[in-house]
Amino acid sequence: MALGKQAKILTKKQIDQLTWYVGTLRHGVRNQVIVMLSVKAGLRAKEIASLTWAMVTDADGDIADVIALTDKAAKGRSGRIIPMNMQLRHKLEDLLDAKRARDDFDLASSHVIRTERASRTSPQAVVNMFTRWYTDLGLAGCSSHSGRRTFITNAAKKISTVGGSLRDVQALAGHSSLTVTQRYIEAEGEAQRKIVDLM
Repeated sequence: MALGKQAKILTKKQIDQLTWYVGTLRHGVRNQVIVMLSVKAGLRAKEIASLTWAMVTDADGDIADVIALTDKAAKGRSGRIIPMNMQLRHKLEDLLDAKRARDDFDLASSHVIRTERASRTSPQAVVNMFTRWYTDLGLAGCSSHSGRRTFITNAAKKISTVGGSLRDVQALAGHSSLTVTQRYIEAEGEAQRKIVDLM
């Protein structure tokens, strides 16, 4: 993807605005989970649509400490283990409580994101939801990939503070090479100036 064509990354204010807005719509909790899976776990639209409850719950049926994304649910063979963000965990708990009341709910096989008429959704439907939400909020240049790109950029900026490296970001993103991960990361001019001044 050419640099000028990349989805815009989101600021914290925009993420908060988006999360609040989708929560006011029909299926608000489900919508908020979709947003958080993108910005707090870095999942692609295909991965969001393919995610099952078995991938986010533990042996007791509670929300797990990690998302265990299988190769089948991921792009290519990029299945991976993603530590669970606390905000995402709480929102998944809310959604799981609501889903348990359904007659057709099966923790072992049910998909996290479903529609009114189907037991799961499609990647294209997830892409369309993001397009509609960003249009409604006037966030030009944003797409379903904006949350993933935001997640990867933010992880790259903060990973050294916890003793990690870009290899850890690559693993979280499920990229086959570090080169691909680096293309996702938004450069920060002010940070570049500061680091040069430290040399």
